[in-house]
Amino acid sequence: MSEAARLFTDGAAYEKRMGRWSRIVGETFLDWLEAPKGLSWIDVGCGNGAFTEVLIARCAPAAVTGIDPSEGQISYARSRPGAQIARFDLGDAQALPYPDRSFDAAAMALAISFVSDPVKAAAEMRRVVRPGGWVGTYMWDIPGGGLPSEPIYRALKSLGVAVARPGSEISRRDNMRTVWEQAGLQSIETRVIRIPVAYSGFDEVWQSYSVPEGPSGAAIRKMSPGEMGQLKARLREQLPAQPDGKIAYEAFANAVKGKVSR
Repeated sequence: MSEAARLFTDGAAYEKRMGRWSRIVGETFLDWLEAPKGLSWIDVGCGNGAFTEVLIARCAPAAVTGIDPSEGQISYARSRPGAQIARFDLGDAQALPYPDRSFDAAAMALAISFVSDPVKAAAEMRRVVRPGGWVGTYMWDIPGGGLPSEPIYRALKSLGVAVARPGSEISRRDNMRTVWEQAGLQSIETRVIRIPVAYSGFDEVWQSYSVPEGPSGAAIRKMSPGEMGQLKARLREQLPAQPDGKIAYEAFANAVKGKVSR
């Protein structure tokens, strides 16, 4: 996941931008997996540990291992009070450094779009999970406009700023199912997870979106103060503000799960 390691280096900044939405969508995903308590989990592409913390609180696992290619993200994950039982390793989703059948379940939260070979990553998760265990992932529907931060991409585009979004096509529901099929998983199911996104006002939105993380953050870092002012004005124009100044809309992710054959 070298692309992820390049785009997401600051765990605190990611938390400010995406942490709360990662937790909300992660809770629904885990409920859908219906995995029993007391399992040994691997959290692949764990980032700053937002999902790891939800996993621990929601599933009462016996053990959790998180793995990610970003040292900055891993460092932040290790500092989370709710993730102290987890072990965090630096590594690649496409070459997991664990023996076959090491875990009871595997999850990849909001990371599959940043993996250069998603089928290889899914096959690696299948390899390290014991027979009968679940392997699942979810990703914001990027082509469908499902990102919580979608408004900033629309504003950038309206100003003629092109932002490459790596692996966006893999986040389509049908494509995720195909990846799971090609990786050899069984009993495959998919679903859409929809969550409300709400901010107290424009200032909170701007503080969240303007952090230097992810593809849009990389684009914003290159802007002059004048260009950033234009972006801020355009974003304010486009956001669906309510009479009291609050801003609310919907984000949505596609999810897939499958079992390791017995």
